[in-house]
Amino acid sequence: MKPTGIVLSATLLSIASSAVMADSARSPHVTSLLNISPATSLLNVSPMNSDLANRGAYIARTADCMACHREDYSGGIAIETPTGNIYSTNITPSQRYGIGNYTEIYFKKALQKGRAPTHQLYPAMPYPSYHGMADADISALFAYFQTVPPIEMPPEKTTHLPFPLNIRTLMLAWNVINVPSTKNRAGLTQTQQRGEYLVNNLEHCGTCHTPRNLTQGLDKEKYLSGAPLGKWYAPNITPDNDSGIGRWSEGDIVTYLRSGLLDKRAYAGGPMAEAIAHSTRYLSDEDLIAMASYLKVVPIIKTDDYLLPVDMSRLPNPLSSSITYNLIEQKDYLAQEKSATNAGSNTNNSPKALYLAACASCHGVDGYAQPDARYASIVGLSSIRRVKPDALINVIAYGAKGALNTAPKMPGFDKELSHAQIASITNYVRVNFGGLPSSNVSAADVKRILK
Repeated sequence: MKPTGIVLSATLLSIASSAVMADSARSPHVTSLLNISPATSLLNVSPMNSDLANRGAYIARTADCMACHREDYSGGIAIETPTGNIYSTNITPSQRYGIGNYTEIYFKKALQKGRAPTHQLYPAMPYPSYHGMADADISALFAYFQTVPPIEMPPEKTTHLPFPLNIRTLMLAWNVINVPSTKNRAGLTQTQQRGEYLVNNLEHCGTCHTPRNLTQGLDKEKYLSGAPLGKWYAPNITPDNDSGIGRWSEGDIVTYLRSGLLDKRAYAGGPMAEAIAHSTRYLSDEDLIAMASYLKVVPIIKTDDYLLPVDMSRLPNPLSSSITYNLIEQKDYLAQEKSATNAGSNTNNSPKALYLAACASCHGVDGYAQPDARYASIVGLSSIRRVKPDALINVIAYGAKGALNTAPKMPGFDKELSHAQIASITNYVRVNFGGLPSSNVSAADVKRILK
């Protein structure tokens, strides 16, 4: 789960930079991923590699390395923070531009302490979570990176934060406060212990789904209860029935992490889509089941951004049994609806006309879209049923990318539609496809949310 909100506060800057991070004791119940066979769809798994390196390829997927460092590990992806972009680095075995000169000891220090041979790393590299990685998994990951083709060039852009954030030794003080990011719990089953290791450490789910404290470390009292991520919001994933995922079964969680989709409930976009595309869809069934089992027993936290229940009687039925896969039928029906709507209202600015013009060609007149073509059905989605419309408004304004490479990317309309028009579409979608009895989002609400 990709971090997007790491920033240092004035509180951190006042702490002495000579402080030293203390090592936490390893939990005896952390289970190494070396016991899990790599998925057959993993990239860079080769019969030429050792078993250790091939297992490391699985760990690289589980740790979601590709989401930040690209599929070839060449780096250069911008991680947005309020103080500026932090750019990921080349982590191929290039001796000049990558980590080819790292020993396994230094590799371990980078993962667990954020310490490169010559400088301190920023926690956009989620070492506060990787701090809990099992040594055997680090060894396998290091062996795997020796087999990656070296990229003999630096990323196009590098990190240049303003003073005093460019003084990387300040991170030593930050580490004392915020590393490790979680502690292991007692009383878990063996499956839940595995899930805890995956959720808290390798997948570092809390990096996105947990609010920040004054120093911009994770607020451990609100762990996994949801947090803003720039243009996105990572929702509450504690098992609260109203604001979290308490109504999801373990099977639902597994399905979502594998596909990014739950019919009439959820569709992954933004950073979560990236996490699924690069990581969770490659995980073994055992590991996804373990994550689901653990997420069902994390402490429940109720937030004010709760889900409005689905009123199934208010959700639309498909216009026909074939329209979700018949492109010609979809096209013809859309043309008819546009003509009738515009003639009836004498305006192209009615809520339905705006939806038909901007959204219906992909999501369908009836909201059911064309799943076979990877166009997302929006009927009943949780993102349009939240009491706060922020997620829906941001998607309309900025677009979204699906969890699978074959899914079309949704464009953003912030340059084409006014705040009033975005509000109008938001209300139309929430009532007609979310089943809500009413929605009263205003242009002022849209302006506030987008700002």
